[in-house]
Amino acid sequence: MKEEASQPSSSGALHDADASVSYDSVEHVLDTHIPAAVLPQVKRILYGTNMGASPRPLESVPTTRLDDPLDVKGYAFHAKPEQFRQPRLTTIGLVQHSIKADTSEPFAVQRRKILEFVGDVAKKAAANGVQILCLQECFSMPFGFCTREKVYAEFAESATHGESIVFCQELAKTYNMVVIAPILERDEVHGDTVWNTAVVIEKDGSVLGIHRKNHIPRVGDFNESTYYMEGNTGHPVFDTSYGKIAVNICYGRHHPLNWMAFGLNGAEIVFNPSCTADGLSEPLWAIEARNAAIANGFYVGAINRTGTEVFPNAFTSGDGRPAHTSFGHFYGSSYVAAPDGSRTPGLSRFRDGLMVAQLDLNLCRQVRDSWGFTQTGRHDMYEAFLNRYNSPDFVPQIVRRA
Repeated sequence: MKEEASQPSSSGALHDADASVSYDSVEHVLDTHIPAAVLPQVKRILYGTNMGASPRPLESVPTTRLDDPLDVKGYAFHAKPEQFRQPRLTTIGLVQHSIKADTSEPFAVQRRKILEFVGDVAKKAAANGVQILCLQECFSMPFGFCTREKVYAEFAESATHGESIVFCQELAKTYNMVVIAPILERDEVHGDTVWNTAVVIEKDGSVLGIHRKNHIPRVGDFNESTYYMEGNTGHPVFDTSYGKIAVNICYGRHHPLNWMAFGLNGAEIVFNPSCTADGLSEPLWAIEARNAAIANGFYVGAINRTGTEVFPNAFTSGDGRPAHTSFGHFYGSSYVAAPDGSRTPGLSRFRDGLMVAQLDLNLCRQVRDSWGFTQTGRHDMYEAFLNRYNSPDFVPQIVRRA
């Protein structure tokens, strides 16, 4: 499919893409151009699905068309029947979206329009049985950090009583769902320190806890330490009403030990709310969450925002490129990966979207029993090595010819 990419407005707002040729998703290209006779085999290799096995389309979720503004997809992952445990089913929802107002609009307007959109999508998610809803990184604001203009710190808010959190608490209570709300946090207790934080809200609206982003990128435009530094909350796992969950925020997905720590702490689902652009990470996106799910025996929900955010003032990043007003296109493509190596197709690269996935959490233990990655991991050996590595007198273990 060929689509003409829309152009930025003169006021410096939001647009969909900066490529001359675009496509809604990789999956749409496959479905359109791969012969039907071999398409199941192609998807088996690309997505880890066996013929007739999970993930299967979730029949209760209506299929949307390419011209629908919201891309809605639903899939179900299955586990083998067990003799001592009943299926442990939980349904998650991933929300990806663009900003909803020009970046030159007042900040209150920008936030309010995003919250209105999220409220509408949460209602649709609830109608499709979603019990845990995860929003994207810093969902209630544009991703203005890499401009290095401190004015965007004004979006920072309390993790207990900020406007976005109070809004999400109401969603949780209204729809009886756990809501993960990633925000820019203002830590009022500790000198107004700013953090990149995910707030986990229980189905009764209470704040169960927070996790602050462990790894901060310093890559091209994504030099986020101007705003916040590495988090101080470790690798918490939240024992919610619908399963044990964790949140690995954005850049943390590039660090295998970060995933491993959430798994060792008992996570059954790890959400990865992100904000990442096509020129930087898209070739990695489709495999990282899947690799983490396989290696650690948990489900992963990978979420990326959409659209191209254009800012009023040009910025540079000391990399030789001319000054520019956007980071590039945020390519969406959110998906769910399972511990057995299978994954759903991705959502659209351009449209807002809701991914609904019904998970049987029994699959986590079944895969761990089958592959034994956690059981056979030499954590004692890794601990000894890392202790040596962190020593100032560390010497690499390299064997050389005499």
